Amino acid sequence: MAEMTGSTPAGETAEKDAGEGHHHGVAFADAFRVWLRVAALSFGGPAGQIAVMHRIVVDEKRWIGEHRFLHALNYCMLLPGPEAQQLAIYIGWLMHRTLGGLVAGILFVLPGFLSILGLSYIYAAYGNVGIVAGLFFGLKAAVLAVVVQAVIRIGGRALKNRVMVGIAAAAFIAIFFLHVPFPLIVLAAGIAGFLGGRLGLAAFQAGGGHKAGSGPVLSDAESALGEGIPAHARPNLAWSLRMSAVLLALWIVPVAALYLAFGPGNVLTEIGLFFSKMAVVTFGGAYAVLAYVAQQAVQHFGWLKPGEMLDGLGMAETTPGPLIMVVQFVGFMGAYRDPGALNPMLAATLAAMLTTWVTFVPCFLWIFLGAPFIEKLRGNVALAGAMSAITAAVVGVILNLAIWFGLHTLFAEVASVSLGGLRLDIPVLQSAVPAAMALSAAAAIAIFRFKTSVITTLLACAISGMLWTLAVG
Repeated sequence: MAEMTGSTPAGETAEKDAGEGHHHGVAFADAFRVWLRVAALSFGGPAGQIAVMHRIVVDEKRWIGEHRFLHALNYCMLLPGPEAQQLAIYIGWLMHRTLGGLVAGILFVLPGFLSILGLSYIYAAYGNVGIVAGLFFGLKAAVLAVVVQAVIRIGGRALKNRVMVGIAAAAFIAIFFLHVPFPLIVLAAGIAGFLGGRLGLAAFQAGGGHKAGSGPVLSDAESALGEGIPAHARPNLAWSLRMSAVLLALWIVPVAALYLAFGPGNVLTEIGLFFSKMAVVTFGGAYAVLAYVAQQAVQHFGWLKPGEMLDGLGMAETTPGPLIMVVQFVGFMGAYRDPGALNPMLAATLAAMLTTWVTFVPCFLWIFLGAPFIEKLRGNVALAGAMSAITAAVVGVILNLAIWFGLHTLFAEVASVSLGGLRLDIPVLQSAVPAAMALSAAAAIAIFRFKTSVITTLLACAISGMLWTLAVG
C-alpha cells in the first residue's frame, strides 16, 4: 500500500512523527486503560474480539487506519495461536514499542486466566454438588450447538470450491476414522496449499478471513499514527533475533527445567511438553485443536473424563479472552488428579499457570520476530494458499469435534468398535440423556432460528441445567 511506504514528503513527516518520539499523541497510560477495556470486553470468540478491537482502536480512538488494521490482522491469521490476542500485541507494539506489545498481549489474556482459574477451583471442589453440576450440565449441552455453529460459519467462509471441500473431507476422514494426529493434518494441508499457491492454481487463491466493520473507513493518513512506518517498526534483524532469543528462552527453559528436575513422566513435564507442541500447530482457532487435545487428555494422559472437555469449553465461552484458554482448565484438572507430592490445589494452580505460559509466550515470539517484516509477506500467494488449505482442513477437524462432543453429551455411554483398521465410537442408545438432548435442541433453535447471542444462550442453558438438577434431585 502506498500509504505504508512513506515515499512522499508527507509520508516522511508521518514516519518521523510516528517514530522515535511517538508523537501520535497517545500516552502510554491512556493506552494501558484502553487495553484494559478491550480485555474486559473480549467475549464472543475471535470474530467478536476483533470487532471490539476495531470499534475501539480504529473507530473510536482513531489510533490506526483501516488498511493498517487489516494488514496486521492478515499477518496474525497466518500464525499459529489466537489471532485476536496477536493482533492486540501487534497494535500495542506499533503504538508503544516492545512494552506496548507486552502490555496489550498480557492484559488480553489476564481476565480470562483469572476467571477460568476461579471457575476451575469451584469445579474441582464442588463439581459434584447438585447445583454446580447442573450449571455445567447446561453449559455442556449449549456448547454443542455453539460448535455446530462454528462448523457452519467457518465452512461457509473456507469451502469456496470442490478442492477445499475435498481437503475438509480428507481431514475429517483422517481424524475421525483413522485417528491421524491433528499436527500431521495441519502439516499436510499446509504443504498442499503452499504448493497449490506456488503453482498458481485458482482453487488455492480463495482464501478467507475476517472483514472490517461497516461504515466510514478511517484512512491511515487520518489516524493518530499517520500513514508512515514508525522507526521501530522498520525491519531490524538484530532486534528481532534478540527479542526472539529472549522469548524462546522464556518459553523453553521452564519446560526443560521441569524435564530435568522431575523426568518425562511427571504431570507438569507432560503438560509443558504437550501444550508447547500445541502452541506451534494451533492454526484455525481453538475449535480446530480441541478434538486432538480432548483425545490426548482423555485417552492418552487421563487428565480429564470425556464430558469434562465440554465443561472447560463452557468456561472459556462465558469468560473474556481467547477460547484457547480452555487448555488452562485441562492442565489444571490433569495436575489436580495427579499432584504427586504437592497439595492437589497447589499442583493444579501451578499447572494452570504453566499451561497458560507455554500457550501464550509463543504468541509474543511470532509477533516480535515477524512483524517488522510483514511487508515481505503481503501478497505472497504461496502462503495464502497454505492458509486457505489449512482453514479448509480445520472445517473437517471441527466437524469431528462436534460429533465427538455430541456423543459424549447426548449419551452417558459410548462404545468403541473396530472395523478392520478403523476404530469408531458408537453411542449406546439405551444411555441417551433426554434432558441434554432437549437443552441442545433449544440452544440450536436460539442460535440458528432466533440469532440469540452465544453468551445469552450459554447463560440461559446454564440456568436451565441448574433448575433441572434441582427438580430431579
